[in-house]
Parts: sequence; structure tokens; C-alpha cells
Amino acid sequence: MRTYTTDMYEGMLAETMMIDAHRGTRTNAYFARPLGAGPFPGVVLIHHRPGWDEWYKEATRKFAYHGYLAICPNLYFGFGHGAPDEVTAKMRAAGGVADDDVVADISGAAAYLKSLPTSNGKVAGFGSCSGGRHVFLVACRTKALDAAIDCWGGSVVMKKEDLVPNAPVSPLDYAEGLSCPLLGLFGNEDRNPGPEQVDQIEAELKRLGKAYEFHRYQKAGHGFFYYHSEAYRQEQAVDGWNRIWSFLDKNLGG
Repeated sequence: MRTYTTDMYEGMLAETMMIDAHRGTRTNAYFARPLGAGPFPGVVLIHHRPGWDEWYKEATRKFAYHGYLAICPNLYFGFGHGAPDEVTAKMRAAGGVADDDVVADISGAAAYLKSLPTSNGKVAGFGSCSGGRHVFLVACRTKALDAAIDCWGGSVVMKKEDLVPNAPVSPLDYAEGLSCPLLGLFGNEDRNPGPEQVDQIEAELKRLGKAYEFHRYQKAGHGFFYYHSEAYRQEQAVDGWNRIWSFLDKNLGG
């Protein structure tokens, strides 16, 4: 975990920009980075189903404050622009965003961070809710990430009847391809994923000999980091963030 002293220089730049996305398209992304020569590790933030919203932009700046090149692409750009909840409604009505497109978008964002002259060449993925599911997919289907953080990612375990054209394969079926260490943070009062689903994911990762660490929290459910909602649990969230910093220090350096 980074240690601060009162005589340190601190500076940050945050802005909306455009980056390459899937199938020759381009998307807007929120990019925050510390000022200085670096080299800095990177983090790609994969937003949740409520959309490309204020919480995720604040989280992007939080990672930059802790010394990371941090970028959060707008995964729903193909559904038009508007307030995050309006765009999310369009996404749901259209049958969701395709897993293949998200994997391509996040892989491209990771490659962008690694290409920067201030990068140390290592990038993690961070996602919560549907973003946790997506970070699991990217970590299993590509080698774009050097570490992955899944915060209460739902629908990593999918039954056959839950599969749809945009999500045709259960993410857990890709677990053999997990190409980097995985950190999982879960609330025991969550329903998706419920404790039994987390057990199933952990059992499969253990069977395959994958590098992972899971932490489960009592008296916490889905979204316990979200300070703006009644789901927020301060003690559990603080512990979760501390585990994230330790995990990133271990796997990305600084």
C-alpha cells in the first residue's frame, strides 16, 4: 500500500477521451492518471450495469490518486448517449451488451495503457456487479491483464436456460483459461452471486490450480462499496479497498 508524507508532490489529470473499441468502432472513456514520469501500473475499470456513472468516474480518480494509470471505457456507447440510467434502459431493451464486444473493448483499453510511455507494462482489471463478471471473462479469455479484481460479479455461474445470444457461454466454463491472479470480494447476503455460487467458483479455481484469493463479508450484500446507496457497509468496504491495494502492490508493482 502506498505511503504518503506531507512533503510529497501530488498531481492528477482526469478527462474524457476517445479510444479504439470493438469491430473498428471508437468509444469515449474516462482517463485519470498521476502527473509525473512514472513508470506507473495501470487499471482498467469495467463499469457495472447501472452504467458509466459518477461512482465509476470517482473510482477511476481514486486509482489515479493511489498511483495508477486508470481508464474506464463506456461499454454502452453503442446504445447512444444520455443519462446513465437512460442508456442502461436502452441496453437492457436491446438484449444487453455482447460478451465478445466487452472482452474486445477491455482488452483494447489494457493495451492502450501498456502502450503509454509512463506505463510500467502491467495492467489490472477491476469490475463490480456485471463488471465483475466481465473482468472474469477478460482474465479467462485473453492475456490482456496481469491481475483481475472481481467485486461481487453476478452471473459468473449461468445455467443453460440463462444463456442468451449476447452471453452464450457461462463465464465459469472459461475458468481453465484464467491467465492472471484473481481477487474476489463478496457479501454473504448477496443473491447474485449467492454464497453457493461463490463456493462453486472457488471449487473450480481450486481444482484447476489457479492463483486466486476470495474474501467474503458478513452483514454485506450486493454493492457494499457504493457509499451513495443503502447497500453500503463502511467496515467491509474499507477492508475490501485495503485488500485491493495490497493485491495490486503484490501483482503490479509501483
